Amino acid sequence: MKNKIVYSERYYVDIGAHVFPSAKYRLIKKMLLKDLKIVNRISFIEPATAEERDLLRVHTSEYLDKLQYGKLSQEEILTLELPYTRELVDSAVLSCGGTILAADIALEEKLGIHLGGGFHHAFPDHGEGFCILNDIAVAAKKAVERKNVEKVLIIDCDLHQGNGTAAIFADDEAVFTFSIHQENNYPFYKPKSNLDIGLHDRAKDREYLECLERHVPKIISDFRPKLIIYVAGADPYEHDQIGNLAMTKEGLGKRDLYIYTQARNFQVPIAVVLAGGYALKQEDTVEIQFNTIRTAIDVFNG
Repeated sequence: MKNKIVYSERYYVDIGAHVFPSAKYRLIKKMLLKDLKIVNRISFIEPATAEERDLLRVHTSEYLDKLQYGKLSQEEILTLELPYTRELVDSAVLSCGGTILAADIALEEKLGIHLGGGFHHAFPDHGEGFCILNDIAVAAKKAVERKNVEKVLIIDCDLHQGNGTAAIFADDEAVFTFSIHQENNYPFYKPKSNLDIGLHDRAKDREYLECLERHVPKIISDFRPKLIIYVAGADPYEHDQIGNLAMTKEGLGKRDLYIYTQARNFQVPIAVVLAGGYALKQEDTVEIQFNTIRTAIDVFNG
């Protein structure tokens, strides 16, 4: 059986000179298709646009109206840190559909991969930090409310704390939010996750991996999730433009392998989203996130 990878060409949006590398999605796909070891084990699946009722599980109708009709204030656009375009909004709605689909695939096949997603800074009533809509929260809410998934664990390994996700699920006992991130970095206001690990500047592979080993198995054992959503940011990388951790490519590979191995050993389906990555050399971000996908395939169907 081939591993389904959720992806759309519409994830690429030209936003001019901007640190967010939306071209990476196409480049990761191209790299996957060139890898002779896995090309015959994968297939790409086009997501459907998320339905409004699914977005409304997380986001307010007022905010969705602002996005649809271009009514964001200048302050809201500055907070978003992206230019407002209809194409970007459509891409964000499609990305929510992509993470929903990856979660559905995971529930059926143990592993779902979204070549996109991970926009964890979006709140119910506004976007922040390059994140228009919170696809992670939308997919988790739908899994609980429509798929009868009793509990969802979000393992957020992006460089930045998942503030939007933490705020959305602050009083929701069906979702456990775990975030390991650089403490002295964006966002400066960090709503509490169920468990936050704020690392000091220039933390290296060993410290990062020891934190995962100390906490992740216990969380899974105690919380007993029926689905894991893994936010696999590439921005803890030592040469990231807007980060200041010091993880190597090898260390990030070990991070991915550890998370996948825990999911497999505890027999919990896992959906993967790629989230951030802003390396000085775009090819480094592409390589790191390509390896995140390849490692998942190797662990579950090696």
